[in-house]
Amino acid sequence: MATVAASSRLLEAYLQRTPGSRRWAERARGVFPSGITHDSRYLEPYPLYITRATGSHKWDVDGHEYVDYAGGHGALLLGHNHPQVVAAMAEQLARGTHYGSSHELEVRWGETVQKLMPSAERVRFTASGTESTLLALRLARAFTGRTKIVRFLGHFHGWHDHMAFGVASRFDGTPSAGVVPGIASEILLAPPNDVAGTRQVLDQPGIAAVIIEPTGASWGQVPVQASFLHELQRMAAERGIVLIFDEVITGFRCSPGGAQQCVGIKPDLTTLAKIVAGGMPGGALVGRRDIMEGLDFDAAAKSGREKVVHQGTFNANPLAAAAGIATLEIVGSTDACDRANQYAARLRSALREMIAAESVPWVVYGTYSGFHIFTNPQGLSITADDIEQCRVDYKVIKSADRATNHKLRIGTLLHGVELFSWPGGPTSAVHSDDDLQQTVDAVRGAIRLLKADGAI
Repeated sequence: MATVAASSRLLEAYLQRTPGSRRWAERARGVFPSGITHDSRYLEPYPLYITRATGSHKWDVDGHEYVDYAGGHGALLLGHNHPQVVAAMAEQLARGTHYGSSHELEVRWGETVQKLMPSAERVRFTASGTESTLLALRLARAFTGRTKIVRFLGHFHGWHDHMAFGVASRFDGTPSAGVVPGIASEILLAPPNDVAGTRQVLDQPGIAAVIIEPTGASWGQVPVQASFLHELQRMAAERGIVLIFDEVITGFRCSPGGAQQCVGIKPDLTTLAKIVAGGMPGGALVGRRDIMEGLDFDAAAKSGREKVVHQGTFNANPLAAAAGIATLEIVGSTDACDRANQYAARLRSALREMIAAESVPWVVYGTYSGFHIFTNPQGLSITADDIEQCRVDYKVIKSADRATNHKLRIGTLLHGVELFSWPGGPTSAVHSDDDLQQTVDAVRGAIRLLKADGAI
């Protein structure tokens, strides 16, 4: 467990408030590396341990209630335990959780995805977003006969070897620990929002695909302009390069048809997860029929090409399918996306006003149903508009002070709000006006605690 400075009133208050979480964290360290099961859940001195959740709130093992902005890592657009989703899962539980066979729900689930996302000419379900991006690269390479993949600096596409560097570090493209150099050599890193620089990368020989988060790195932490996306589509098409949108977070969240609906682009392939499975483990790769036919036994035989191999024990799992269908039907028939987007816009505005009144150089920004708090460790004179209009270098945004971010998150927890690790978070369709006011008050309270500790 991280050492807590005795002079830090903020951290001492957290220790006193969360003895149950502390005990579980101590046990966890005897089981898991760093005591955690996901890198984003790392928090100094230790994370909360949650016992239940409903709507936009959750409760820790010590009985404290929190407004939740972890949001199932973006999966819970409808909030925790939406009654229609829970009912669909309960009905399926009684029927079975894993048939090891084809079933009717997988067909209905795929058709629902196609209805909401017109680029989904064919669908292949996976068990996670990481699996979806890995399958996308394999299909693109098989389709084009090329090997190299272009990614954008700072963008996150899962934890597998093709994606494990150039996100928060290793911006020079060298492989991170455990990654084979030969794999890293097949990945080309392009500068975000730089048309000329990207064109220069795309002009290199042997490129199979280019992949991008369409709202920007880490769901808009480093934003991307729509004009850049349109130029990227044009450049990729001219070179016969497969354009992949990573909509693992943005899919069915920015709008029912994802970010691609908002910007008016049909990518060649799209990776999906989180909301597509209704918050259950699951993902999908969707896209052009001719590319997706690399997975098709008959089409591969007729074309004389080797079929792309893809297994997956939990592909189209019946329980995930039930949750996914129920969630996507709500997304497609209600204003859930708009409600989450509007709440986030109001929250960003209220946080900016409060932060200005507190005279700290932090910047609150974001798009659609998300918000980011840049704690601006260098005290630069920048605005939300500067970041959203891509006038701030990605390295500046990615260089936030981890210690300050951890203290900010601890400070908001003391006031009953859990932020995601950016810090910031995804909002939901069920966050309320009371949640908004509590969030503003919590961030204000955290700022004042950080000031009292001399941290800002």
